[in-house]
Amino acid sequence: MSLIKKSNELVIPTTVKMMIYGQAGMGKSTVALSAPKPLLLDFDNGVKRMNMAHLENIDTVQVTSWNDVQQVLQEDLSAYQTIVVDTIGKMMDFIITYKCGSRQPSIRDWSGINAEFSWMTRTLSNLNKHIIFVAHRDTRKEGDDTVFIPALREKSYNSIVTELDLLGYLEMKSERGVQRRTITFDPTSRNDGKNTCNLPSVMEVPTILDKNGNPTAKNDFITTKIINSYLGMLASKKAAQEKYDKVIEEIKEQIELITDAESANNFIAQIDNFEHVGSSKQMAAKLVANKAKSLNLKLNSEKKYEPAA
Repeated sequence: MSLIKKSNELVIPTTVKMMIYGQAGMGKSTVALSAPKPLLLDFDNGVKRMNMAHLENIDTVQVTSWNDVQQVLQEDLSAYQTIVVDTIGKMMDFIITYKCGSRQPSIRDWSGINAEFSWMTRTLSNLNKHIIFVAHRDTRKEGDDTVFIPALREKSYNSIVTELDLLGYLEMKSERGVQRRTITFDPTSRNDGKNTCNLPSVMEVPTILDKNGNPTAKNDFITTKIINSYLGMLASKKAAQEKYDKVIEEIKEQIELITDAESANNFIAQIDNFEHVGSSKQMAAKLVANKAKSLNLKLNSEKKYEPAA
């Protein structure tokens, strides 16, 4: 079977891999757990700081060693749609301890550390689930500017960011005395970002607890505003591709009937009658031109086909 695929044969992933980063206290973990059916890998012992209302019906692995991770990733995880890694920086600390014990890593240790990190990210990807990494905020100097970035060793960060669909910076903004929590996916002069899902550049994250800490709404921001939007975009693209393929097939059938200049000109006269999608009209013009060439026809000054001399 050929490995060459046509556009309608491509396998498009329906899962999202993202990272959320920001200052402590921004509610990064809570936002991450708003993804569909999450399993929380708690490297940072962050559950003790979370409102218990947000942990209801959430299964958690309280990681005490890297062996815990190796074990849980061999278990049946079919009940979960999302794996939340909180935090990715602390996960790296567990890997370092696993490889080096209590001593500081030396230069020769980093190949093994990076290999274990790659194993983790590769294994997560192979689960065919949504993956959400949570990270603390760090800074990077670019000339006189300070850019907010995830707190992660540069080499590890660079290797994983290429695999992400979304990189979002979570922060609190004050506008006219009103505090608003927002997440920014677009890269700007003040923060790193990545937005391959065509999401709004800035999205407001709703407050779902009252002043007493009681939930006022379901924790489903990522599910409804990000995952569902992404799946909707894929469905829309698939529908458009199917319509395109259908009209191109109809065009090809009609072009097969062209045998001379008259039938070629009749096709051109009716080219607008097809229900064109995207570039299907341009493709129709190209296909009829190729057919005309095969019949030794040429366009005259009136843009009509006639036999070539």
